[in-house]
Amino acid sequence: MDPKIVTIFNLVGQMLVPIAVITAMGVAGWVFTTWLRVKNGYPLESSWGKPIYPQNNNETIERVKLLTSENAQLRAELGSIKDRLATVERIVTDDSHRLTQEIEGLRGPGN
Repeated sequence: MDPKIVTIFNLVGQMLVPIAVITAMGVAGWVFTTWLRVKNGYPLESSWGKPIYPQNNNETIERVKLLTSENAQLRAELGSIKDRLATVERIVTDDSHRLTQEIEGLRGPGN
């Protein structure tokens, strides 16, 4: 083979690795910025830079309403369970001597 062609092949071979690394870094950066946009609530963009908003149809709106009401019910139920648990914890961790004194105090001084 001609030495000039061999030299060109060697140069192209040496350039492939940096080109592949730069391309991989570019793709990784694009994926990272897209992930950050989605995570922080920014709309995605089309190839022309126009924002792409998610489609809102009636089914999606109804599903959000149902999930919102269910979430409110579950939060209320969780609040009542926390109150009950605090009462049970107070009863369980209360030493029996103090509880006995309180019960006797409620019965009255003469009993």
